[in-house]
This record gives sequence, C-alpha cells and structure tokens, in this order.
Amino acid sequence: MSAEITDKKQKVRFVASYSGGKDSLLAIQKAVEQGLTLQALMITYNTDKGRSWFHGIPKEILQQVEQQMGVPVCRIETSGQQYAENFEKELKRQKQQGAEVCVFGDIDIQEHRDWCEQRCAAVGIKACFPLWKQSRKALVLECIKKNFVPYITVVDTKRMDARFVGKILTEKTAAEIEQAGVDICGENGEYHTFVADCPLFRQPISLKVQPMIMQGEYAVMPLAEK
Repeated sequence: MSAEITDKKQKVRFVASYSGGKDSLLAIQKAVEQGLTLQALMITYNTDKGRSWFHGIPKEILQQVEQQMGVPVCRIETSGQQYAENFEKELKRQKQQGAEVCVFGDIDIQEHRDWCEQRCAAVGIKACFPLWKQSRKALVLECIKKNFVPYITVVDTKRMDARFVGKILTEKTAAEIEQAGVDICGENGEYHTFVADCPLFRQPISLKVQPMIMQGEYAVMPLAEK
C-alpha cells in the first residue's frame, strides 16, 4: 500500500476486486485496518454458468455476502471475451461514486498485478496490493489467526489431491497441504477457497456442504445456501 494512500486514510474510499477467497478478503481486511473506507465489492460473474468466475459463487450466496459485509456486491456479468472491458466499465462507475482506489489480493505473480494495474490505469483509479510480496505461508496463517473460515471449494487434481475439497483451511489442513508438496497458499491455482466467516462479516455465511463433483480435472464442492 503506497504512502500516498495510507497518509490520507479515512478520506480514501475503495472498491475491492472480490473473488470470495481468502486472499481477496485478507487484502480487504488489511485495507480497512489501515483506515480506508470500503465502498463496494466487485466480482466477475459468468453469465453462461450463473456463478462467479473462478470460484463458482452463485447469486444467492453473493446476496448473503452483501448483507453480512454491509456494502454492495456488484456483479460484473461478462463473457470471457469482454472480461477486461466490462471490468473497466464497473471500475469507472465505482470511481464516479467516489472510489479512489481498487484493492486486489494478488501476492507475487507479476502478470496478474500488471493486468490489474492496466485496468485501473485505463479509468484513472489507483491499484492497491496490500498482500504484495509477503510470505505466502505467513498470509495463510494470518487468515487463520484472524478467525477466517475458508472452505476449500475447488482443487486442481493435476496438482493436488481431491481429498482436500470441502475441508476448512485450518493450521492442520495447511500443514497437510504443505507436507503434500503443494503450495500452501494455492497462489498458482492449486486450490480455491470461499470464506464463510471473517471479522468483516456481521454473521457467518450460511453454507450447505455438498458432495464433491468433478468438472474436468477440477474437484469441486458446489456452493449452496443451507
């Protein structure tokens, strides 16, 4: 987070690129702890599948997130071809409503950061990366210590055993992932999470833990309301 942003603190309103996962919410948590004001969450939504891109969150769960966070969850309904264009449109709308910053949960993959910065530069908003270049393991443990409840909802079975699907990411589970020779943070796409509770929520998200299904090489726990 830049000195320019942190110096202004309470004056700064931000929008966050929200995926539902642990890194996304930890970045938002850190921005709030720095004194910035959360305006809205932005999430890309796959209109063909009726779920968010990458983490597969259905509309009814996003509505719960909106209630528990107390800010709008803005669904960017988009195809893959218009993904960047539609992301920029929503960024521009958020800027017009007062957001000066967009917070991202990227840690250390430069091409991901480049993409985010390009989208922000196109509309004249600052890109902020509160987790950038921090230890992947330390960030996982920080989530757990801050009482995040991240469910492992997607596993790339080419990189990681499907037995982890549906587990909550605890210190024990994180150690098992590391012992299996898998990146503890899943930053390379080995696994995805959905955070059902964290300090930013008024109440936990009500989730139904469903049986695992296979979607190609991915083992998935479909998200649904209890």
